[in-house]
Amino acid sequence: MSGTRPPTVSVVIPTLNSERYLDECLDALRLQDYPRNRVEIIIADGGSTDATLSIARHHEVDLILDNPLRTGEAGKAVAIKASSGELVCTVDSDNVVVGTDWLSRMIAPFEDPAVISSEVLYWDYSRDDSYVNRYQALTGINDPMCLWIGNYGRWSELKGRWTDYPYLSEPRDGWEKVVLHPDFVPTMGANGYIVRRRAFDAVPVGEYHFDIDFVHDLVAAGHGTVARVDVAIRHHFCDGVQQFVRKTRRRSDDFFHFSAEGRRSYPWTRRRLTGIARFVLSTVLVVPLLLDVARGLRRRRDTAWLFHVPACWITLWIYATSTIRWRLAARTAEHDRRDWGQ
Repeated sequence: MSGTRPPTVSVVIPTLNSERYLDECLDALRLQDYPRNRVEIIIADGGSTDATLSIARHHEVDLILDNPLRTGEAGKAVAIKASSGELVCTVDSDNVVVGTDWLSRMIAPFEDPAVISSEVLYWDYSRDDSYVNRYQALTGINDPMCLWIGNYGRWSELKGRWTDYPYLSEPRDGWEKVVLHPDFVPTMGANGYIVRRRAFDAVPVGEYHFDIDFVHDLVAAGHGTVARVDVAIRHHFCDGVQQFVRKTRRRSDDFFHFSAEGRRSYPWTRRRLTGIARFVLSTVLVVPLLLDVARGLRRRRDTAWLFHVPACWITLWIYATSTIRWRLAARTAEHDRRDWGQ
């Protein structure tokens, strides 16, 4: 941090055929009330063949870089290495920050020197959104299994909290100062996450920047004081079932592929087996899922809760088949991104 001047911020955005939402994403960032000369926006593109790059140039982003490894995680690594800000903000191309004071509020906690990072507390909820996006915003998850493991990291209407994991907290003005336990780190680090540059001294950036792994490793290295900020971010996650299946399959394929290469560190199974077993049993029996739906409907009337049952079944089927393929094969292929698009 540099005295009384607002800190410089590098916003890093990986793209690959992102024309559908990138204009909205960049427009919201450019409308922030934070001093524009203290913000740089860096795009790392994985070879887009649509209007992605022309949209980026139209918004006069500060830097457009090539991402030869194509994945979002590789793009983040490329952009972070090229960034110069005192703070680094990771935003995906299908994210839209909510409110013109979003960046100012996200940066405010860094006045406390103990805070290593800040992250939004809420997914933005809109009645006009797709039922899958509303389901995500209501439950606070992209991956339904996290509700049983307890490691979700956004506010969940279903649970009435932002994680089941233990933590210490202290309320502040517009944010919560949280100390995470190194054995219980929620899935954090993406879709509206800001971190001090010195964090990369503790956890260096390699070819890929896996967000939840980075936060886990950062806490393990003794940097567990974070801010949960009372702001939201929109995530254009999925339009419907077909896209949900595609994204779940990609996430599963990539996890097994990069785990086999020894690149992943977040402990999805160690000390989490009970939660995974509960997820499997609840999904197979269906009744626990229906009770969740009823509980959700009591808290907020929205038919998007009904997606809970197919979401869990789709996730279980894809994870189970991916696990079987991984057990039977010496290696698993990285998900094919040649035809990828939002």
